[in-house]
Amino acid sequence: MTLWIVNLLTALLSFAVAGASGIFLVPFLHKLKFGQPIKTEDGPQWHAKKQGTPTMGGFMFIISSVITAIAGYWIWRWRTSPDVTDISTHHAFYRLLGVIVFAALFGLIGFIDDFIKVSRKNNDGLSVMQKIVLQVLFSLGFLFLLYKAGDSSTRLDFGFWVTPSLGIFYYIILIPVIIYLTNAVNLTDGVDGLCGSVTFAAMLVFTVACSVIRADEITFFTMALAGGCLGFLLWNLNPAKCFMGDTGSMFLGAAVTGVGLVLHKHLLLILVAMVYILEALSVVIQVMYFKYTKKKYGEGRRIFKMTPIHHHFEMSGFSEYKIVITFSLTGIIFGILGIITLLAFK
Repeated sequence: MTLWIVNLLTALLSFAVAGASGIFLVPFLHKLKFGQPIKTEDGPQWHAKKQGTPTMGGFMFIISSVITAIAGYWIWRWRTSPDVTDISTHHAFYRLLGVIVFAALFGLIGFIDDFIKVSRKNNDGLSVMQKIVLQVLFSLGFLFLLYKAGDSSTRLDFGFWVTPSLGIFYYIILIPVIIYLTNAVNLTDGVDGLCGSVTFAAMLVFTVACSVIRADEITFFTMALAGGCLGFLLWNLNPAKCFMGDTGSMFLGAAVTGVGLVLHKHLLLILVAMVYILEALSVVIQVMYFKYTKKKYGEGRRIFKMTPIHHHFEMSGFSEYKIVITFSLTGIIFGILGIITLLAFK
């Protein structure tokens, strides 16, 4: 049984588990009254009609991707019978496990945040500082695991340019990068089906990248998560019957960031994550420009109608489906560019 066959079966099983789990999970969340609180200042006014839509649906792809990724890996190992005395075999498994655990821990942060929100019936979950402290701790643990799994390089790889060894500064740089990217994915979850679709595309690109550089063990997670996202979209495309919540978006954020870092291809990560990066950047630009104009002219002005930027397009007349398709295609284009650069500087 070849790697691609196992990967395909892993993705299909993850899709089935995620899609089928919604049959039980959505009514269960309704029963618990775990509905998403909607703040109209965080999105267009018409989003108010989504008030009460069940949240924490991210459990669909979290459960499906974790179970099927590990199962797929062990089936592949059983069929290929690798040399278990080879230290690289153990390192490969630790890298796969590290990404999964890292994503799960960030999903836990999101779950705590979601639970507090639905308990209080408002959008005030964990404080910003509480989230950052937890994210920094889990990020340090993940980077330490990568080091123990054989990735001791402290060079940033941009393909056309690889930095000298940065020592401790490598990890100091990566911590804010991880926090930015994981929260950027979280910001992308503002339109039905958007975050799941963009991440589906990102995982397909990462699967190809893993094959190019022979990081075969990671493909089980990227394919499992791609299948899980597709299964979740059965419930999340407009009109959404369920939201992923911070439980799902934080898991996806850590998954995207974790895969990029475990491959140690930083330019690839930037390009694959470009949609998320631009989403968060639009918020930063809007806030900075508002503060600057308020100080200079006495009134705050805006560049975008609303941020993150998907809301700008929404308020410009784009339907939610059009936004999902446009952003996903943009992600695929940047992802293909990432694969091209990976091949060019291999």
